[in-house]
Amino acid sequence: MSRQQTPTVSVLTLGCKLNQADSEVIARRLAGNGVRVADRPVAGASAFVINSCSVTHVADRKARHLVRLARRLSPDAQIVLTGCYAETAPADIAKQTGADAVLPNDAKPSIPDRLLERLRARGDPSAGCPTFIRGDLRTRAFIKIQEGCNELCAFCIVPYTRGRETSVPIDRVVAEVRAREADGVQEVVLTGTQLGNYGRDTGEREQGPRRLLQALLERTSVPRIRLSSLQAQDISPALLDLWKDRRLCPHFHLPLQSGSNSVLGRMRRRYSADDYRRAVALIREHVPDVAITTDVIAGFPAETQFDFEATIGLCRESGFAAIHAFPYSRRPHTAAALMRAHLPPPVRRARLERLLQLGRDTSLAFRRCFLDRMVQVLWEDNRGGRWQGLTGNYIRVYASDESDLSNRILPTRLTSLEDEGVFGLTGVPAGAA
Repeated sequence: MSRQQTPTVSVLTLGCKLNQADSEVIARRLAGNGVRVADRPVAGASAFVINSCSVTHVADRKARHLVRLARRLSPDAQIVLTGCYAETAPADIAKQTGADAVLPNDAKPSIPDRLLERLRARGDPSAGCPTFIRGDLRTRAFIKIQEGCNELCAFCIVPYTRGRETSVPIDRVVAEVRAREADGVQEVVLTGTQLGNYGRDTGEREQGPRRLLQALLERTSVPRIRLSSLQAQDISPALLDLWKDRRLCPHFHLPLQSGSNSVLGRMRRRYSADDYRRAVALIREHVPDVAITTDVIAGFPAETQFDFEATIGLCRESGFAAIHAFPYSRRPHTAAALMRAHLPPPVRRARLERLLQLGRDTSLAFRRCFLDRMVQVLWEDNRGGRWQGLTGNYIRVYASDESDLSNRILPTRLTSLEDEGVFGLTGVPAGAA
């Protein structure tokens, strides 16, 4: 079957790695039925799946933009909007966006069958060779191990859009990792809303994440295992002791949100600034060359200049490899939406810019520490004549190698800073000319 005869579905993802895991399941199901899957908008596509986020009003706006873009690119396509934004007001969203279907998160498993049925009804081919545009679908796999959140942080809409916490049983996670391993995947990324609470719904709150990681290390052989996110209160010596196994990536995404105890209290976070400091110190003590990345909110209601300077200070002190900063966004169904003293947008924007600049500075300092060192890089794909891949500690690496590096983990000498990553030379010893 020629590519021209094969229907194309664009699966577009906004937001968190949990959404990426959901999108990957949809993409694999479609590709397994002979559909060409793209991770970008494609003119003339038969259908679009837009997997949305609603953590900020900007995320909502991006989802609406993608629906309009999809309609311009392919007027007759079936457009399915799903994800957290679709949970907030589906009837209104359908009218506002013009999407053909607005489906909640728990309907995602039905999307491939819905689309395949429509493609067959239109006479599009329904069988053939699976084809992906996105090269890293066979390089890195996002695997959902947990969903939902019981924490009810004051600013967060996710408990409303994702529901209560549920954990995927260990045996099912192991089976999924083995399946992706059989596909040739070199890295699995374990995703969830609250990974540190894995197993809490089944009575294994204290040992759940550790037991899962132990099972994966003992019962699978995938070269790399990465956790998408943990909270400061989840970090313990017993958990970190597992990182003696080099298959666990030395990368921890540890959301901070604020460095001020008063703001953390109003946010309903379950740690203090000193608790966070201790977690960072413990990680660095146990895991060499670790990258610690974070999320920070600028301008939470009633945040004073003193509060904000405490956040800046803690971010600088922590030496983050990356800071994902965003301005506070008033979300429906959250406690913070009802708070007084919401800060003016110019104040939030000014504080955001300081955080973004600090993030650029700390990222640069972190990457500079690895120049002229040999590291293992998982090479993903070649875009525009340049290979790109990731180190275990999440440094983006570029190379101009003429050989095929795809889906290979290779020793690479990091030579120079490049964009938001570094440039590397495969197989060249450190210190070589």
